[in-house]
Amino acid sequence: MLAKHPIVSAPAASRFLNDVLAGLSRPSKALPGIYLWDETGSDLFDRICGTRDYYLTRREMTLLTAAAPEVAGIVGAGAALVEYGSGASRKVRVLLDAMDRPARYIAIDISAEYLDAATKRVAADYPSVAVQPIVADYTQPIALPSDTDGTPVLGFFPGSTIGNFAPEGVVAFLKRVHATIGRGWLLLGHDPNHDEATLRRAYGDADGLMPALHLNLLKRMNRELGADFDLDGFRHEVRIERDPPRVEAYLTATRAATYHVAGHPVIVAEGESIHTDMSYKMSADAFGELSARAGWTTRRTWLDPDGFYALHLLHTG
Repeated sequence: MLAKHPIVSAPAASRFLNDVLAGLSRPSKALPGIYLWDETGSDLFDRICGTRDYYLTRREMTLLTAAAPEVAGIVGAGAALVEYGSGASRKVRVLLDAMDRPARYIAIDISAEYLDAATKRVAADYPSVAVQPIVADYTQPIALPSDTDGTPVLGFFPGSTIGNFAPEGVVAFLKRVHATIGRGWLLLGHDPNHDEATLRRAYGDADGLMPALHLNLLKRMNRELGADFDLDGFRHEVRIERDPPRVEAYLTATRAATYHVAGHPVIVAEGESIHTDMSYKMSADAFGELSARAGWTTRRTWLDPDGFYALHLLHTG
């Protein structure tokens, strides 16, 4: 069953404009990666997850399928399942199928349209589960519905999205999750892969969909902020950095031009880059140290045989 109305606490249009103008005014231009995720961006990423080169989803699903029965047994019956960055709500079905009478599924995502469609599908397929969509930016504090008080809670943050945060950001995010769910559990995926060839294939192309995802940010700014960016004037670029290990994504100008955002001029030089996203690659041990700083205890870790993916079950107790 689906709640009649989603809880909405997503960034307002004014914040989008302010963040864009601030980011494009810096000496090293940058745009917050959270704005990649409108309905089109979410759909593109869903397609990326099915490509040959984007290894993360396949590795994660293998681990998740193996781990789900054990996770369900640890968490117990009648729990509420809270997913951060729920997207198409596909992976969560593995947990819903394994759990003993899950009482509630709370899906948190920044794209209202995508969230609405995904949660309607889950509600139709799991009629005994109360489904509550929350339109929100999970980089900000989030409050759960008050009627979840006293219910066992399992947080779920798949997809290696934790890598979008720098190490101190990981600690801050995990502290926010701790504050949101209280005493409970968190199942989280992350990517410890340092192999440059697979990283370049996964983040640089993915059948042409990864460039489309990042260029869609310019298209969104044109549509929502009255900007006039020429998408042909930019190319998508990834850079592999080593200290600390991470993949950085950029939109690099192929020619000098002056664009406008809500009437404000934005001057770009040929070869100048706009930073659009980041994915840190940390070892399982390094992640364990960060989660401990945020007040979490690691109950169990599942590691891909090739070291390309890890799942962690954390507890606040």
